[in-house]
Amino acid sequence: MEDSRVTAKLLQHIGVKRPMQPYHDHNADRVRPGLIERMANEAVALVSDAGTPLISDPGYKLVRDARAAGRHIVTIPGPSAVIAALTLAGLPTDRFFFVGFLPPKAKAKADQIAEFKTLRATLVFYESGPRLADTLAILAQVLGDREAGVAREITKAYEECLTGTLLELAARYEGAPPKGEIVIVVGPPGEPEAASGDDIELALVEALKTASPAKAAGEVARTLGADRKALYARALELLGK
Repeated sequence: MEDSRVTAKLLQHIGVKRPMQPYHDHNADRVRPGLIERMANEAVALVSDAGTPLISDPGYKLVRDARAAGRHIVTIPGPSAVIAALTLAGLPTDRFFFVGFLPPKAKAKADQIAEFKTLRATLVFYESGPRLADTLAILAQVLGDREAGVAREITKAYEECLTGTLLELAARYEGAPPKGEIVIVVGPPGEPEAASGDDIELALVEALKTASPAKAAGEVARTLGADRKALYARALELLGK
């Protein structure tokens, strides 16, 4: 667990007393060997403060080292904020990509977001309340003003999920940062506009400068959604073959 006080409330509620060891980014390397040793003779449970253990938590190294030491691992999955937020936001769920926490600095954040700009999937991010409005604004700047949802305190008393465009949500939270665990869900990009014949021709000519007719045709077909066989025939024409 990251904070033993959170788990202590659960144990007290069910009337159980067990020794607890905080396990987080600041002490994981130091306490992990002792936990692996204990697993040789007793059961050790990794408990998350919220959501499912190992999802944006530091537990994966513990599982990796426990497996390397021959320890038996079982999972009892709990609620996952990623999946729960997707079910609340009303955005496409057939294909999604979990990004997790973005870098705190604006440029690094924008650069990482740009990596997913063309990904045809719903994107899921974790964020803190004080950074939420700025992050929503940067998402809109890099991805365009897509449909999105902001879910917080999922499965708790003050659960909330607001939806709208990224800019609408950024304005909603500007100067009013929310409390609690926050998930941002961003819809996929709209269908791309069909490329014109001139665009396809120019792309093919450019691709032929460095690639064979077959590879050039395949590259342009993937990029612009044109017919590969027609592109290959046109490539041969352009090369006089």
